[in-house]
Amino acid sequence: MINKEIIKKIEDFVYLKPRSIQEIAQHVKKNWRTVDRYVYEIKEEYGTIDVRIFREGTRGALKIVYWASIEKVSNSVFQEQLEMQIMNERKKEDFSAFDIFQYVNKKKKESWMEEGKNEVSLKKLDKFKDILLKAKKQILFFSGNLSFINYQDKEIDIFSVLEDVIKKGVKIKIICRVDLSAKENIEKVLSLNFKYGKELIEVRHKEQPLRVTIIDDEFFNLKEIKEPTGRIKELNKKIFIFYTIKDKEWTKWISRIFWKMFSSAISAEKRIEELNLIKEPKNNKNK
Repeated sequence: MINKEIIKKIEDFVYLKPRSIQEIAQHVKKNWRTVDRYVYEIKEEYGTIDVRIFREGTRGALKIVYWASIEKVSNSVFQEQLEMQIMNERKKEDFSAFDIFQYVNKKKKESWMEEGKNEVSLKKLDKFKDILLKAKKQILFFSGNLSFINYQDKEIDIFSVLEDVIKKGVKIKIICRVDLSAKENIEKVLSLNFKYGKELIEVRHKEQPLRVTIIDDEFFNLKEIKEPTGRIKELNKKIFIFYTIKDKEWTKWISRIFWKMFSSAISAEKRIEELNLIKEPKNNKNK
């Protein structure tokens, strides 16, 4: 298991300028295989560094490790505007996932829409299951109160799907509200760490407007809910819209948004510890 001293040493070294695996190995006095594993652990756990392979598939392939700036997330005016909106808003109603979808190349995205009372009533629960099972290394979730872990129908139980993912050794990072309404869901998902004796799931508190699932930095899925307005000639049924983005540039961008939030968010364990100090009122009887 990599220790904090090695993490800092690698991060500080790469922060100055991009480095090869061999350079890092010499710097920390470890063999290159060990350093290669360390680099990917830091990338997946903290999102502070990233890797690019030049001449991949050839004998002269070169793996370069560089600083994945958490502060500098966006590469275009459109992304900067979206980033600012996402970082400043708190509720899902304050941001439309379509605002991301519209900028992505049509060959690298798809969408579908359904009417229903809630997600459990939808026909596409199996699609969410398939998305989760594609993960090989890591899943990043932007969530509200983590209610999706309770979705189930006659054939699919999303919590069981997450358990299957954990059994494969996939790491899960979650940003959501850690409050009284979400406490039970959070404790339920964290129980998988205890059950399997591995700290594969980490949850941190942040109120934010996204409902997004990122799979292995390869693609991501967004959910948007349109509530009925009750106005004439306007939406009169609850609509669920799902977008899947398979564009590498946009996936890297949304991942950096995640790590920017995650790096400054409070751990769920700390929040729950404080929430447990809130006691139910006692019924005082008049004497």
